[in-house]
Amino acid sequence: LEVYHAAGLRSLGFVWSRPNIFGSGVPFQFGTSPDTGPGLTEAGKALVRACNRLGVVIDLSHLNEQGFWDVADRTQHPLVATHSGVHAICPSTRNLTDAQLDAVRDSQGIVGVNFHVGFLNPTGSDNADDTSLTAIVDHLEYMVTRMGIDHVALGSDFDGATMPADLGD
Repeated sequence: LEVYHAAGLRSLGFVWSRPNIFGSGVPFQFGTSPDTGPGLTEAGKALVRACNRLGVVIDLSHLNEQGFWDVADRTQHPLVATHSGVHAICPSTRNLTDAQLDAVRDSQGIVGVNFHVGFLNPTGSDNADDTSLTAIVDHLEYMVTRMGIDHVALGSDFDGATMPADLGD
């Protein structure tokens, strides 16, 4: 971490939707809670302390719900989820609950809205033809209403995810 920080690292995601030495990533499931098991491991808790010391922001987007709360209880920085959606609109395990959105707001943090259709569409469909650009707007409006405009961003996740069919129009 020290070497990466010296090279310019300023934010870090601990997991990618799978468990690892640092914690439990949230699996891609639809219609269920993001409370999918244990959160951070002891190594993950030590990593939070190291990130705090160095000023590295922790990206919460792929952590499960318990991991989110484990970070929230330990970090000195605003909570940040760079590419997530609203669980109340699309009940994907990857999306944030109202309590999580409130915690981000209360920490003066920010959530970037994910553009992947499986995290936008209320039915959980991964088919871009089933999801319009208005789905992104729905998530944005919900977050702005709940958290305030200063806590909402565009998080896209353009690295190969399926986007709404009309996004390129």
